[in-house]
Amino acid sequence: MNRILLVDDDLELTQLLTEILTLEGFQVIVAENGEEGLQRIAEQDFNLILLDVMMPKLNGFAMLTTLRKTHETPVLMLTARGDSQDRINGLEAGADDYLAKPFDDRELLARVRAILRRTQPPQSARGGYDEVHFMDIVLQPGLQQARCGEQRLELTATEFGLLECLLRHPGHIVSKSLLSEQVIGKKLTPFDRTIDMHLSNLRKKLPERADGQPRFKTVRGRGYLWLEQ
Repeated sequence: MNRILLVDDDLELTQLLTEILTLEGFQVIVAENGEEGLQRIAEQDFNLILLDVMMPKLNGFAMLTTLRKTHETPVLMLTARGDSQDRINGLEAGADDYLAKPFDDRELLARVRAILRRTQPPQSARGGYDEVHFMDIVLQPGLQQARCGEQRLELTATEFGLLECLLRHPGHIVSKSLLSEQVIGKKLTPFDRTIDMHLSNLRKKLPERADGQPRFKTVRGRGYLWLEQ
């Protein structure tokens, strides 16, 4: 059973979401603020964290920043509707996706399932034998592990998915729409910068190539290109 940590100080909302997620077969643990959320994570492992932004004691951004120092657990941020800066801040801090309040129950469940699908490969793939190689980078999708030479890359689930998608299409432009649907699990909407922010974070985590060339580049208006040479 997938275990979800719900961190939100809205008692009415947490009760509702707990009921909805429990009926769908998830085990839900609730924390009322960021400090309590970090304590719960220290006590047990979670498959996914639903994290509100505005909370007392320790807000969502601060909790996520602290969390990412030691854990790569997928995080779905719950943000105020229309507050694009909250979304950008969350993605920069390492969130995998965001959902604006108020949201539809079906939308929440769809996002949750999409994140869990990409972080939990089928049982047959969990041995890690289906490796993806390109130059000095090796991915093991079954284990969600990535290496560059001898260095292990500490990537979030979304960053790993984007890297895998690009490495499977070297020398070809991969559109933002395709990346959004295959990796994030949602259709790209106008002015959505989710993919851009995740790839910006990925760039910072990838070591420089030996020849000094970038590993991938943005093709304006078309998408992203992983360079073959």
